Amino acid sequence: MAGSNPDKLMTKADKLTQLSLTRWSADWKSATVLYEQAGNAFRVSKKYDKAKIAFEKASKGQEMLSSPWDAAKHMETAAALAKELGNWTEVADFYKKASELYNECGRSQPASDALAKAARALEDAAPEDAVQLYIDACVILEEDGREQMAFDLYRPATNVYIKLEKYADAATLLLRWGLAADSCKATNSQCKAYLSAIIVYLYAHDIKQAEKCYNDCSQIDAFLRSDQNRCASKLLSAYMEGDVEEIKRLAQSSTISNLDHMIIRIARKLPTGDVSGLKMDAIKDGEPLDEDDLT
Repeated sequence: MAGSNPDKLMTKADKLTQLSLTRWSADWKSATVLYEQAGNAFRVSKKYDKAKIAFEKASKGQEMLSSPWDAAKHMETAAALAKELGNWTEVADFYKKASELYNECGRSQPASDALAKAARALEDAAPEDAVQLYIDACVILEEDGREQMAFDLYRPATNVYIKLEKYADAATLLLRWGLAADSCKATNSQCKAYLSAIIVYLYAHDIKQAEKCYNDCSQIDAFLRSDQNRCASKLLSAYMEGDVEEIKRLAQSSTISNLDHMIIRIARKLPTGDVSGLKMDAIKDGEPLDEDDLT
């Protein structure tokens, strides 16, 4: 049927949104229906570029009709089509727009989910952008008092940082995860996040920062009394003793085996640098023994 030709539907819809001497106001209601029909027809025939444009316009139409929820849905569809086309800039832009529209509806979960979809799509093509999208998705949930829902977003964001070998950033994100866990009384997740941050510093062979991280986290009573704290303490002691076998044994412990896979993987590679000199450094940093003063 000629009327269902998607190109003709687009042309007809475009005319309905353009003002002229005979049309003084745009007919967005009729145009939006036509854009939606054209978008679905283009998608079925795998003309993804044209389908993407149609759903962009359908989203705009729903906005003009004061329906941000439907506008967000169409924008997500356009983002998924941009992903099929490998247009990563549009993937990010469209999912961000969808997130904004969901926020207009007061719906934090789908707003966060839209950013998370963008982040997952960009992990390989633009990993640093992906991390920021994951973090922004976390913020939306945390501002709505849904910190626990953000845990599944901190995990992939940390993993991306580790892949990029940005270990300080990964540790910082884990500490932030611990803070989010603390605010929703998820003590076990909090302690696991802190131990994970210490392990990341050890993997980067930044022993001083690992010690500082341990000391800072130990100011928190929940961590101080935890199995994760005891494991971290033993790990750091093994490093100070230059005891490679003990480090390897602790990396196989049940406490570390219960952490996230990405952390287990790097823990099993410890130590990553020479630890034999750490014991001598510790002796040098200490007070020399005065044999005349044994009191």
